Amino acid sequence: MRLRPYFSIFAAAVLSSCASYDVPDNLEPVDAGDGYQAQYRAIDVTRSNAQFLRSATINARKCLPLRGGIEAQQNGGKGGGLAAIALKGERLTRNDLVDIRVGDDETFNGDYVISRDGTLKLPFLRPITAQGRTTDEIEDEIARQLLDDDFYADRPRISVRVADFASVTIGVAGAVFEPRSVEIGGVPGDQTDGRRQDALGASTEGRNLSAALRAAGGVRPDADISAVEVRRGATKYTLDMRGVFEGQNVVDIMLLTGDEISVPSRQCFQEDLMRPTPISPPGISLFLSNLTQPATDNASSAIGRSVREVPYGTRYLQAVIDSNCVGGARGSSADRSSVLFSRNPVTGVSVVIERDIEDLLRRADRDDFDPYLLPGDALACYDSAITNVTEISRVVGVVGAAVLLGQ
Repeated sequence: MRLRPYFSIFAAAVLSSCASYDVPDNLEPVDAGDGYQAQYRAIDVTRSNAQFLRSATINARKCLPLRGGIEAQQNGGKGGGLAAIALKGERLTRNDLVDIRVGDDETFNGDYVISRDGTLKLPFLRPITAQGRTTDEIEDEIARQLLDDDFYADRPRISVRVADFASVTIGVAGAVFEPRSVEIGGVPGDQTDGRRQDALGASTEGRNLSAALRAAGGVRPDADISAVEVRRGATKYTLDMRGVFEGQNVVDIMLLTGDEISVPSRQCFQEDLMRPTPISPPGISLFLSNLTQPATDNASSAIGRSVREVPYGTRYLQAVIDSNCVGGARGSSADRSSVLFSRNPVTGVSVVIERDIEDLLRRADRDDFDPYLLPGDALACYDSAITNVTEISRVVGVVGAAVLLGQ
């Protein structure tokens, strides 16, 4: 009679383990396909009716028109090819190091750093505006001052060459994952090549527009990359960067300290932007919580303490396989589920979705409900019902033993 409560507890525990859990609640109407990704929506058809892929169409319905090309010109600023032409080439900015030589006159020869006010200060000459200008323009300005001030009767030979490009600070806003001020360019001291330091001239890709977008977390899937805005001083330029994703020549200008970048949003999820490019996120740090069986901890499942790096463009099913949530003994551990925690990067509202992994794997329309992972997403795996019963039985057994010992 004394053991009856023990068996009652055991029976109740087993039954409760088989009970279904409530689906996660969300503020956004993700079940109807109105979340950031249509792939978040609830599975609304049976496997036998899984005949169509609709997520891309549902996502595209919310897209605002592309602002690039003629439309960008009509909305103000310099658009398309005109902007690329106006900003092309190497342009100087504060703290750049330049080598200046004037004929055979040692008076002006030397290395100069562009001052904080954006000027070059040569001896005996008035400060020369260098910010945003090319070396050819600097050469012309030096020649004009030398002639005006009677240093020379005829224009001397003048050489202005960049010896080292400095890093620059750029403000990046809009449809990027980490809008903020970023510092790009420059080479760490331990990576400096001595031969390059001794050579004349300099080159860098680290000050390009693509580097700034990547440093700000990369463009989001809702970005309108046909109309990336660059504000330099009082002028706004509109650049079409779709070539990055289309394998064509890309507009990738050199930036200056003080430039401001803004990436507009199309207010929709664009699946064709979910792939690695020079302006995409460098990868995804995915937060993981693994199942307890067959592994007893994250370390033995080859998972770090908090995160794992996966390529940009990885999908939910790829991540659950990567985190050892799939496979094992079919009869006892195959019936698993997984929960994905994400956040709408436009609104900042979180979303949680749960999928039966085996059911999703076997559906013909699995792509329709297999969302792309975004930076900062988290994934938790749940064991099968049989594993749950086993765990409960183990716990009940411990409790029962304690009860028996206490008799």
